Amino acid sequence: QVQLVESGGGLVQPGGSLTLSCTASGITFNLWHMGWYRQAPGKEREMVATITSAGITNYVDSVKGRFTISRDNAKNAVYLQMNSLKPEDTALYYCKANYRSLDYWGQGTQVTVSS
Repeated sequence: QVQLVESGGGLVQPGGSLTLSCTASGITFNLWHMGWYRQAPGKEREMVATITSAGITNYVDSVKGRFTISRDNAKNAVYLQMNSLKPEDTALYYCKANYRSLDYWGQGTQVTVSS
């Protein structure tokens, strides 16, 4: 059974930082591409950052220079370091695992950026 469990969300002031973690089980983690997505109220889910099995990263323009995605294959984990957070980063953040045509999603972790 595949499980993705996110953690690390919370309430942070504008300009602050958070690190999200996603731990996977039930998959051969090093073979899977991983990603972070987010969905704000009333908006569609969008890709935030992805990292391939080879470690190649990609970011949505709005987070470039502020967010960093990384993975630790020994721990079956993917991380999203978020700096200089803005109110518009407020959303439910999801972890996704992809291998060929297979996608698995976590339940999400809430990030709220507010003073």
